[in-house]
Amino acid sequence: MEILYSVQSTDWLYAGLVFLARLTDVSLGTLRTIAIVHGRTFMSFWLGFVESAIWLAVVSTIVQTVHQQPLLGIIYAFGFASGNLVGIKIEQFIAMGHLILRIITRNNSEEIASKIRQRGHGVTTFAGEGKSGPVTELYVVCRRRDLKRLLSMVLALDSEAFYVTEQAGSVSNVYRPIMQPSTGWRAILKKK
Repeated sequence: MEILYSVQSTDWLYAGLVFLARLTDVSLGTLRTIAIVHGRTFMSFWLGFVESAIWLAVVSTIVQTVHQQPLLGIIYAFGFASGNLVGIKIEQFIAMGHLILRIITRNNSEEIASKIRQRGHGVTTFAGEGKSGPVTELYVVCRRRDLKRLLSMVLALDSEAFYVTEQAGSVSNVYRPIMQPSTGWRAILKKK
């Protein structure tokens, strides 16, 4: 506790800047890594450039002062950990990339396929055999941001449907879904 009382207000400001800089550079690093996995070279380049510039500025100042103010080391580490969380949350919000959605159902397979197609997605169906008898597998490639809407529609038609998703590396042709009316904060921007 003695360390906390001896820290001046300018030191707290400095610690806050270190935290924010570290939070920013690690968040950018998380997004850069995901962009690399998705093959987005231009985005990866610029994210890496900004990330390393911030990192270099923070590390060079921390190395010079951490022995005088050990609290900065803890703040630096806390900024790193927080940056991972923030980067993941940003990536989940952006939802880059495509997924392969496999739906296995015993009921309503034709209706499910029809509804998915009406939304503008391509569907390929396969007949199969499950533990309890014949099943149909529906194979859909979709954007990650469309997954929740597709799954809610599928589960509304067949609550017992089994589904699996996996990352799609590269996709030759993805159907663009028919745009749904905007809701939430985006709807405000569209009002005339």
